[in-house]
Formats: sequence, structure tokens, C-alpha cells
Amino acid sequence: MPRSPTVDGQSPGDSRRRSLGALLRRVHLGGPVSRAGLAEWLGVNRSTVLALTTDLVAAGLVREDFPELTGRAGRPSLVVRPAADRVYVLAFDIAVDRLVAARVGLGGAIQDRREAHRARAGADLDTVVRVLADLGRQLHATAASGATCVGIGASYCGMIRPGDGMVRFGPDMGWVDQAFGAELAHRLDLGLPVLVGNEAHLGAVAEHQRGVGVGVDNLVYLHGDVGVGGGIIVGGDLLGGDGGYGSEVGHMLVNPYDGRLCGCGSRGCLEAEVGERALLDAAGRPADRIGRGAVREVVDAADRGDPAAREALRTVGDWLGIGVANVINLFNPGMVIFGGMLREVYRGSAAHVRERIAVNVLPVSRTRAQLRVSALGDDATLVGAAELGFTRLLADPLGTPVG
Repeated sequence: MPRSPTVDGQSPGDSRRRSLGALLRRVHLGGPVSRAGLAEWLGVNRSTVLALTTDLVAAGLVREDFPELTGRAGRPSLVVRPAADRVYVLAFDIAVDRLVAARVGLGGAIQDRREAHRARAGADLDTVVRVLADLGRQLHATAASGATCVGIGASYCGMIRPGDGMVRFGPDMGWVDQAFGAELAHRLDLGLPVLVGNEAHLGAVAEHQRGVGVGVDNLVYLHGDVGVGGGIIVGGDLLGGDGGYGSEVGHMLVNPYDGRLCGCGSRGCLEAEVGERALLDAAGRPADRIGRGAVREVVDAADRGDPAAREALRTVGDWLGIGVANVINLFNPGMVIFGGMLREVYRGSAAHVRERIAVNVLPVSRTRAQLRVSALGDDATLVGAAELGFTRLLADPLGTPVG
């Protein structure tokens, strides 16, 4: 006989699953916390928290121990900690010029990582999958005895179809309708699907949950690689768009008349005007000078007073400022975060970006938007991929066998 639903339409089992997920998410994202703190945060009594933590301890997802002596009278509340040594995900970050794999424990700590160079050689699905699968198997094999992999997440520099990890369009490397998620899951052969997300979307989630954007429920994350991607958090949730391809701010038109050719086929897109090649060309760097190191060299040269480098950053900073002004006017964020290569570009062009914002942003929005660089650095997209890998566990903690 089916169980009666609760007043809000949820069965008691659904309600308990949500409570378990909320508690585990709090421990996963916030770190060790006392039972008393959990009860206050969840808005429930201590006996309810005791029952929930007992279930999570039995499932091997958390541990409880006494806190260090505080000198306070009375019996201390037990501290609940994530079982990081027993539960982990594999996370992959696929950028234009590098491949990164990591084993990330529950709680978010990177336990081990591997990295490989990626040649800029066009549609290279087979090579990428082979290298990542090899790195992933190494990380899986070196995990602690008895530890369980509960998910796999991957960040890719392109437009990803939600649900199956299909790369619909990756302009910088020529990927069109590449079954990346399914191929990597097949090669890894761990009995788990590979959940794939757009790198800037995942970078936005990572900065919102673990980086400079913690506590900011409306933010825009701009990620620079060869091009520029965007991730937008609205009301605490990622803005995905109707088909999951939203927030492509890199293809916002900023220079329609004499703009540079973009990899998408258009001209004058934001990423064409502020991306890697735009900066290096403006600074007079040769075509074979590419990558993060080359961008950093231009910024460092500008710091030393190099006229060409300074002018390049002025030009790129002006276009970047136009793009940022547009997203502030559109979304009224509390924060705009610069990640990837744009951390370096913004460091060298902040004055020009702020000048554009002062002139082109509505005053009521301008006074609220903070400009920040990523706190997670080059790992922002990798951290986001790990959080994607934990999605199923956090949604249904007792539905994933551990140990």
C-alpha cells in the first residue's frame, strides 16, 4: 500500500531524502560542524539531527567525533565531518592546451592530480579520451583501500548538451557533436556515467560555492582561455537557458563594424576582441607565442613600462569593459569574477575596465557590482567538475553504495 504524501505533496521518504541531502551538502561545502550547529541551520531539533547523522554515519559518508576542549561547561556537541578518505569523485578539466584529472574527496579537497599537455590539433576526441581515461584509472587505482568513487564530472571548453555529455560545439578545437561523455565513461569502465558541463558554467558554480563568490547569490563569472566563456548565477542557481546553452557572453557582439573574426564565424564577438590572440597580436607578439605564459609575459611587460604591452592592455581592457558593462546592465550582479586567462588581463587593464563601467553602467547597478579575480585560480573549472560529480550523491545520499 503506497505511503500517504505529506502536506506539501512529498512522501515521508522524499522529505527524509531531502533532509539527508541538505545535511550532507552542508558538511561537504562548509566543513566540520557540530550537531547543534546543524540543528540550528536545518531548523530542526537535535533528535532529528541525531537520526539523520546516524544514517549518514552508517552509510560511511560522515564521521562524528568530539571537538577539541573549549573550556566551556557542559557536554560538547559532537562534530560531524565528511568521510573524505572513503568517498571521492574523479574530476576532469579539458582546456584548449591542457588536460587535468583529479581525485577529489567528499568535502572538496583535491587528494591527487595528474596533468597532460594538449596539442592544439583540432578535433581530437580519441586522443583526449584516451589520455583522460589513463589518468583517471591511475587516480582510481591509487585511492585508499576501501574508498569508493561515487561520481565522475568533467569540464569542457564548449557548448554541452545537458544529460548525455555531448559536445555540440567547441569552436576553438573544431568539436561538433562529439559524444565525449559517453566515450570517456566507456573507456574508464567504472560503471558510472560521466557528467559534463561547460567550463565557465562550472567555474561560476565553483566560485559561488567555494571561492570569492560565497554568499553572493547573483554573480557573473567570466572565464578566459583562448576565447571567453560566461557563467551566470541568479538567485543562487546557475542560469542555463532553454536548452542548457545559456550565458555565452563571449559571443556577445561588441564590435560589429570592424571587429576581429571569431571562431564561431561571426565578427566582433567579445572573445574575439579580448581573447588570447587579440591581446598577443595587439602587443606585437609572434604567432607561435601562445598560452597562459605568453599572456602573463605581456602583462608583466606592461608593468615594466613596455609601450606596446601597455597599449595592448588598454585596447583589450576597453573591449572587456564594454562587455562587463553590458552584463552588469543586463543582470545587475553583486559581483563580476574574472577567471582563467582573464585574471591576468584584468590585472593589467583594471583601470580601463572600471572607466568603461563608470561611463556605461546605470548608476543603480554600478554601485552594487564588485569586480574580483577568481579565488580558485586555474582550478576553478576543475573544482566545478568535481561538484558536478558529487551531484547524484548529494541528491540521494543513501542511494549510492559506499564501501
